[in-house]
Amino acid sequence: MITNLHDFLHQYFTLHKCKVLTENETEITIQLTRDLDQVLMNRPFYWHYMDKLGRQGEPLSLQLDTNTVRKDNTKEWIHYGSPRLQQIFQHIKQQARYTLLYEEKDSVNKSALLPWLVTNLKVQYAGSQKKEEIYSIGLQLINGSIITNMMQEIDSLALQRIMSDYSYTISPIIRPVSGFNRIFQFVENQLLDQNWQWAIESENLLQEELKLVEYFFDKQEDNQDILEKEKERLHERLQPKIIIEVINAGLFYLSEETTQSIINNART
Repeated sequence: MITNLHDFLHQYFTLHKCKVLTENETEITIQLTRDLDQVLMNRPFYWHYMDKLGRQGEPLSLQLDTNTVRKDNTKEWIHYGSPRLQQIFQHIKQQARYTLLYEEKDSVNKSALLPWLVTNLKVQYAGSQKKEEIYSIGLQLINGSIITNMMQEIDSLALQRIMSDYSYTISPIIRPVSGFNRIFQFVENQLLDQNWQWAIESENLLQEELKLVEYFFDKQEDNQDILEKEKERLHERLQPKIIIEVINAGLFYLSEETTQSIINNART
């Protein structure tokens, strides 16, 4: 269900034409392009100087450790909630939050393309302990099939902004707006099946902290405004909640063969 962070990063950098120098299951070294160096490495003066000299400049490389726990090495540890990952999310939002793409078909025969709504979601767990997860969901807008880890399914496809000659699209039966609602409902149902112990513990801690604050201000009538503000801060910090946010989404028109392959893969 949850897109692997390492795979997500691999897709992000390769889609932006960065070269993967070395890679294993938990580490990846990326040679950045100039564009991503300017986005991620915070070197505006360097690039301004290179432009003044008329030089191309040398983009930096990134050595990332995607382990769930920090290791004792020289690589940058990237994880859900880390500043680097938030920086990447922000770049995705600024660049293209919504897109329309067609599968490339090299054929002289007519080829139907079926509509998919593809959505990448960030799920944030807020409370005494915070974490984030990525969900990548594909919804087939003809028959309503829902596929998890959709980005992995379409990673190897040739996609383009203009439809190939001899291709034509099938109109969605499910409207994209209704599709978003189905996807959100699907993710919410998945979340309901999870272990909620973290929320119970966070709520218990919140109630304990509220009692302590109320006890402290109990006999200080002049400080009631301060008491209310302290309560608000405690609720903001400890009240357990889950926030679902769209990272990006797109309407993807895929061939019947690709569509059937994706659905078959999900069944196995």
